[in-house]
Order: sequence, then C-alpha cells, then structure tokens
Amino acid sequence: MAIVIGVAGPALLRIEIDGCPVSLDDPTPLALLPHGHFTVMQVRDGRTRGLDLHLRRLDAANRELYAEPLDGELVRARIRAALAASTRDATVRVVVTGAPDPGPTRLIVAVGAPAEPPAPPQRLMSVPYTRPFPHLKHLGTFGQLQYGRLARRHGFDDALLTGPGGVITEGATTNIGFLAGDTVVWPDAPALHGVTMALLERSPDNARAPVRLVDLDRFEAAFVTNSRGIAAVAAVDDHHFAGSTPRIAELARRYEAVPADLV
Repeated sequence: MAIVIGVAGPALLRIEIDGCPVSLDDPTPLALLPHGHFTVMQVRDGRTRGLDLHLRRLDAANRELYAEPLDGELVRARIRAALAASTRDATVRVVVTGAPDPGPTRLIVAVGAPAEPPAPPQRLMSVPYTRPFPHLKHLGTFGQLQYGRLARRHGFDDALLTGPGGVITEGATTNIGFLAGDTVVWPDAPALHGVTMALLERSPDNARAPVRLVDLDRFEAAFVTNSRGIAAVAAVDDHHFAGSTPRIAELARRYEAVPADLV
C-alpha cells in the first residue's frame, strides 16, 4: 500500500515520527492527522535548493498554528537521520502535526523516491475553489485533491484554483506563472508562496498582478512550479498556450543553477 502524507506524492520508503521509525505496513497512525503543516523538498546527494525557505516556512507556520517556534537545526538533524537510513536522493516531506487545542506536536519526516517535473506541457482545468488559509501549506488538502481528481477525469492533468470573478490563485499543488514579453507575472491573489516560485522571484524580471481567466490572451506562455521544478502549461480550459518555449527552458535552467544547500 502506498502511503502519502499531505498531498499526493511518491510512495514512501521510510517514515520517522519524532526521530523513531514507524512501519510502512500500518498506515493507520498517519491517516489520523487532522491538523498540521508541512513542506516538501527534493533532495539530491543530501542537498536541496532553498533549504532556508523551507525552514522559514515550517517555523512561521508552527508559530501561527501552535504558538511555538520550530528549531531548524532539529528539523535538519531529523532529515539527515531519515536519509542516512534510506537514500540520499529522495522526496522529503516534513510534517508537524498536533491537536487544534494546546498540547505537544509531533515532527514527522517521510522519505520517498525522488521525483522530477512532468515532461509534457500540462493541461489545467479551472475550478471555483480557493484553499482556506492559503498562505499555509497545511494538511487540509481534500478540496484541491478532489478537484485535481475531477480534472483528470475530464482529460486534464490537474486543476487550476480560481476565486470570484475567475481570479486565478494557484494550481492544486503548484504555483502558476505567466510570460508577458520578458516579464514573469505571478497572480497577485491569496496563495501559497512556494519555494520554487520564491527562488525564481529573486531575479528582477518578475512582477505580481491580478490575473483572471478572461486575461489569458495577454500572455504568450504559462508554467507551473512546485518542489519538483518547473513544467510548461499547454492549456487552461480551452485556451491554448505555446507549451514549452525557450523562455520557459531558460527559467528551468535558472532554477537548476540555484546552489543546493547541504541538509
């Protein structure tokens, strides 16, 4: 049985809760995680891009949800231990979970097979849904996963979340960017500030602006980002983009050139 925590991902190779390994044959404890936050990173040879951003995300969410800081060095040590017992190339998911009421939290590190961005340009189906507490990467993922499932039933690759008036916010498990000439335009709307997005935003050719479904003609191309990297967008509903373009390939090279940090 494949076990996933948070959003769907590679089947897991190892899980540790508070530094102690748990059996992959009994997913029951992990199915009972109603409240918490997480981050996902791609680790290659013990290194990952944007480690500082992942640790900052975890600490900020922990302070907001549980009124406590989260020790970044503890997180790194737990990741290193889980990798040492499994593999140095992996998808690593770090989850902090606890009861909604004050009480102790648990730190979970889940190691899965490494993952790459999808090669074919993605076709997205817009859906009228926005995530609650969208600035947090939290465990309340039913809505976006169900809309993603519905999108695939209709022949698309994933869902694109939109608010009132067709305002584009984010993908089901991605950020989305649009190309207008030399400028990368990110939707100025409530959404998770993804690590890959944040790394790309360090270049000066980025802007934030409201983007609605009726505005798609303004853009030559689009792409999505998450921990796996960057993938071109072929279409949103019946609006077609150029798919893979030299500019998107250049953005992917720029991302891959970001130095990876030793966990």
